Amino acid sequence: MTNSKSSVHTRRRGIRRASRSSRQRKLKKTFSLSPESVDFLKRLAKAYHSDSEALDALIREKESQAKKERIDAAIMHYYDSMSEEEREENRAWGEFAESQFPTE
Repeated sequence: MTNSKSSVHTRRRGIRRASRSSRQRKLKKTFSLSPESVDFLKRLAKAYHSDSEALDALIREKESQAKKERIDAAIMHYYDSMSEEEREENRAWGEFAESQFPTE
């Protein structure tokens, strides 16, 4: 169910379906950017409806990348902290699992 504000926004812009991000309440912020950053944002915005949408997508992408890096670091820490006995047990389980697949 859409609220009247988003449906009015959708009709005015001629967009058939409001995106998930456009339904969320937006906060207005002002930033000072270098000319190079503004140029980059303008180029990026060509694939989006606005500079704001492009910047929001860029931030979400960076946030997703940071989350992936934290998960990768946690996995690496888990395996790095294993004892030799635990590694050997994992190897044995891996060999067992591989032996359960039919050979061609």
